[in-house]
Amino acid sequence: MIPVTKPFLPSREKLDQYLDGIYERQWLTNNGQLVQELTRRLEEYLEVDNLLLVANGTLALQIAYRALGVSDSRSDQHPEAITTPFSFIATASSLKWDGIQPVFVDIDPKSWCLDPDRIGKAITDRTRAIVPVHVFGNACEVEAIDTIAQRYDLKVIYDASHAFGVKYKGESLLKHGDAATLSFHATKLFHTGEGGAIVFKRKEDLERAKKMINFGITGPETIEELGINAKMNEMQAAMGLCVLDEIADNMSARQHVWEFYKDNLTSKCQFQQWNSNATQNYAYVPMVLGSEDKTLSVVKGLGDINVGARRYFYPSLDEVDFISTASGGVPNSRMISKKIICLPIYSSIKDKDLSKIISTINGFDEVKG
Repeated sequence: MIPVTKPFLPSREKLDQYLDGIYERQWLTNNGQLVQELTRRLEEYLEVDNLLLVANGTLALQIAYRALGVSDSRSDQHPEAITTPFSFIATASSLKWDGIQPVFVDIDPKSWCLDPDRIGKAITDRTRAIVPVHVFGNACEVEAIDTIAQRYDLKVIYDASHAFGVKYKGESLLKHGDAATLSFHATKLFHTGEGGAIVFKRKEDLERAKKMINFGITGPETIEELGINAKMNEMQAAMGLCVLDEIADNMSARQHVWEFYKDNLTSKCQFQQWNSNATQNYAYVPMVLGSEDKTLSVVKGLGDINVGARRYFYPSLDEVDFISTASGGVPNSRMISKKIICLPIYSSIKDKDLSKIISTINGFDEVKG
């Protein structure tokens, strides 16, 4: 079976060395030595400040909402946040879970990111934030979104789960917004098995979030903040340090896979229009076909030869009953979600397997049409 992705597993010898150190120190969690080291190294690699490691990417979003005051209700009104329906469920469910109503605004049909031109009409007196997604690592129109946020005094929290290492106009994309969150799930380009991070614009927001991820505890007998347990542990950090050591080789191998597909499938499908100011990190290979029927046929055809292809993201989140709210319609998101598939990409996939996948897709008549 050729899966849609495989976790990148770094040198076992190096991982064992980190694990030996954990056993010697017997310090497993609560801001241990490896968590501190990974924090420093990620800030250096990503060229950011105010990075906070957490247990997973969903908690990263929830802590960001809390630290930035988005979750706070005013009088009897429940807060709202404008976001995209074309994303993984956690983007919207994390808002809903925290008592914030997601208000869906449609995406640009080419970039697949939140369309800034549609945001203004969705803003109400309950709107507290904009939560855009750098979809598949593609940079949103950050300047336009920032202008809107300043005009209406809104917070911006970017779901940057897919955007590890992406640069925008020569600087880290993660510097945009009041916060940007990352997922370090096992399937990501960079991972810690499970894990995540938040990059805050302001130091004071980082310091508040540090308290929140440890139950609000600031000393042996001091609790200053409403908190939860969202800390990364030493085992996760050990994996992350090893993966970071090999990130260049991993990304280079994925670039080869991404370009192999792009060179041989462009005429058969629509690829995402990449932001011309942003770099590519080769995290995913999404493509849109001509219709939902053709998409289902290709998924089945690939499945018949033991190739996993995921309809990702499907469904459009406005169609999830317990999340949805009236938003004036999101036809682009619904259209793209019905016709999209993500193809297998991971560093160890073989060229012969890529050729088999491409040959199968090219065997379908008028896939794009």
